[in-house]
Amino acid sequence: MRAATMKQLAAIILVAAGSIASADDRKNYFNDPFVQVTRGIADCPVPEGPVMTEAEMRAEAHSRAERGTRCYLSGRCRLPNSYRYDKEIIPRVEKAILADGGYADTSVWVQGQARWVWLKGCVRSKKQRLALEQLVREIEDVERVINRLTVR
Repeated sequence: MRAATMKQLAAIILVAAGSIASADDRKNYFNDPFVQVTRGIADCPVPEGPVMTEAEMRAEAHSRAERGTRCYLSGRCRLPNSYRYDKEIIPRVEKAILADGGYADTSVWVQGQARWVWLKGCVRSKKQRLALEQLVREIEDVERVINRLTVR
């Protein structure tokens, strides 16, 4: 094979490999809020945020549009889509956790999606785990809390 042909073949292989890799890249395509609120447990593993592949995003897009609008149509939401609340809710959750003052010794991340709040990370006790869930449950516009906190 000639040198020019080998270079062209190598370039084609690199481009193809890049396309395959980018198809498997996981991103936060819907920009769902995901924030670390506290940092008190150094060895707490960082939980996975709201990331997905492009194929997963395409598969989920229709159901998210439907689910988001259903809230408004049923009269449970004042905004036309339940996902629009998340950028307001998560800062309120962060502010409430920090204002409480009892969670400096935890490592907590919060994620929002359609008025649901995921609590992820590590706490020191079962009491903290339950108290955090209750605190977030009382925040305006929060529909559900999914508690994925682990006690360390």
